Amino acid sequence: MVPTAAYGTWPSPIDAALAASHDGRPEYVGVVGDEVWWTAPRPSEGGRRALVRRRADGTEESPLPTPWNVRSRVVEYGGQPWAGHAREADGPLIVFSHFPDQRLYAYEPDAAPGGPAAAPRPLTPVSAVGGGLRWADPVIHLDRGEVWCVLEEFTGPAPTDVRRVLAAVPLDGSAAEDRSAVRELAEGRHRFVTGPRLSPDGRRAAWIGWDHPRMPWDGTEVLVADVTPEGVLRDARPVAGGPEESVPQVGWSADGRLLYVSDRGGWWNLYRSDVEVDADTAGDTAGDDRAPVALCPRAEEFGGPLWKIGLSWFHPLENGLIAVIHGRGATALGILDPESGELVDTAGPWTEWASTLAAHGTRVIGVAASPRSAYEVVELDTRTGRARVIGSAHDDPVDPSYYPEPQIRTFTGPDDREIHAHVYPPHSPDRIAPAAELPPYVVWAHGGPTGHAPLVLDLEIAYFTSRGIGVAEVNYGGSTGYGREYRERLREQWGVVDVEDCAAVAEALATEGTADPARLAIRGGSAGGWTAAASLVTTDVYACGTIIYPILDLLGWATDETHDFESRYLESLVGPLAEVPARYRERSPLQHVERISAPFLLLQGLDDVICPPAQAERFVARMAGRGVPHAYIAFEGESHGFRRADTMIRALEAELSLYAQAFGIERPDVPLLELRK
Repeated sequence: MVPTAAYGTWPSPIDAALAASHDGRPEYVGVVGDEVWWTAPRPSEGGRRALVRRRADGTEESPLPTPWNVRSRVVEYGGQPWAGHAREADGPLIVFSHFPDQRLYAYEPDAAPGGPAAAPRPLTPVSAVGGGLRWADPVIHLDRGEVWCVLEEFTGPAPTDVRRVLAAVPLDGSAAEDRSAVRELAEGRHRFVTGPRLSPDGRRAAWIGWDHPRMPWDGTEVLVADVTPEGVLRDARPVAGGPEESVPQVGWSADGRLLYVSDRGGWWNLYRSDVEVDADTAGDTAGDDRAPVALCPRAEEFGGPLWKIGLSWFHPLENGLIAVIHGRGATALGILDPESGELVDTAGPWTEWASTLAAHGTRVIGVAASPRSAYEVVELDTRTGRARVIGSAHDDPVDPSYYPEPQIRTFTGPDDREIHAHVYPPHSPDRIAPAAELPPYVVWAHGGPTGHAPLVLDLEIAYFTSRGIGVAEVNYGGSTGYGREYRERLREQWGVVDVEDCAAVAEALATEGTADPARLAIRGGSAGGWTAAASLVTTDVYACGTIIYPILDLLGWATDETHDFESRYLESLVGPLAEVPARYRERSPLQHVERISAPFLLLQGLDDVICPPAQAERFVARMAGRGVPHAYIAFEGESHGFRRADTMIRALEAELSLYAQAFGIERPDVPLLELRK
């Protein structure tokens, strides 16, 4: 007989160390010859990103030992950090960005058969100006002896003193000490760019650009240029996109036609341009039956927000078919016939596909997860339709009966608007709660805010649900996965719609008898941290909150307290500062600490340049002496998004201790969080 115990008191084998050790996911898959490579998190190794190699025989290894950290800082969120090229005689050539110095390095893992590989050699110099030189989205052009990529170059000390251009880096190392050896491929006409994609015949290149104050999910432009014999991108001209049209990815079909994802119809769908693009006809498609064609028009997404440079949701195959990630969210991997529009989805348990795809012949490689499995590297054989896990395979660290069973829910918010959420009730095979007791619940607000909470196994969620605390992840208005109209609900309404939607879900759970109305909490990181803090300021729904590397002061963030990429983001989220300055003050939690009455925990990385610690420190200083229990924990060496195992362990245990104290739960198995007033 299963013992009875109060919600929140249940024992669980999913401790904070276990959850921390499984944090993160594989990213940036690629094919080098017959091998599959990707990056993977290493929380126990200082949070570095390792480069993983899967040989043709199925063996898996990490050829670059610590401290090598394969991660780019372009636009601070990074992007595709590596590229590979197979060479018949000398084996793979790998080019990657090393996080600490942001230089590009060349690495030849098989250069010394039978012995240790040569150490990576630098290809780019170090700059002492501002944030230095950074590189992303590389492609190796061995015939030219170059790497083509995005260069982000700081021109002064301020975070907005920066330019981005398409650049060619010599593979011979001549640029390692000499910036002038880096060749710029085209005149910079946009503040932000993705890396160039060459057409199959090598005659043209396409890329994406956009400018402040737009974010890439607001409006981007597709540029096509001719490639000269000297490797210069000439006569760049816009061929798609615009101020109110978001294009997050561009590429070429096997027969040389332009492919791109666009939300021109209200959803990110895949389009093909049959127009012969040249300087004389660019932009002239009115009335032309060769105008862009939607290949599979549906009220669902075939793309997503371009938070990192080089993300991919489609990949053309040699046989003319196209691998696509699509759904209400990135829920399926399918193979699309662009001529008939037929789309066949991959069979398997996966409910979420990361925005990374690679292909080799008839093989398609992606990264996928499900509510019962963490992200793993999956290969689809398009000849047979069979999919299998080939890397970073999920291995249950505990009995899966401790995992929560998610419920996909749609709630009704203010003005009868739909709110999408994933609800994870408390669950354990070892305990049941007293019949008359309702469980505590924590509402999770995702980051972005232009983001999405995926339907996948997350041991941080299981850490709470297996102890008897429910979790509700809310894809509030502004989230991606539900079309542009849903995304734009947050336009000038940040701090209003997101707060209302989270509160509506919490109150609905309480009203229907799912959650205890006296034991509700709010939790979020980054933009979700903003929502958590704003919720404590403007509502009385929650008994406590956890605020993680948040934005707290809109005025500071809109002036000089964040990085270039998001420095004008608030113009769409809140409104132009010059036009609505009072709105910036009224919505900032920092300006209204006197309204906070619920206990809270504030967690912050001291190296965070996106949501800087200065805001958290000002917030805590204003809370001092107000009689509201709170705690502030700052972590050295952590930036935006915690990556180190010891950090995540302390943060999770502190969060559980906060809930135990606020909800009246005995948890002697975690360190007591000291709450100050």
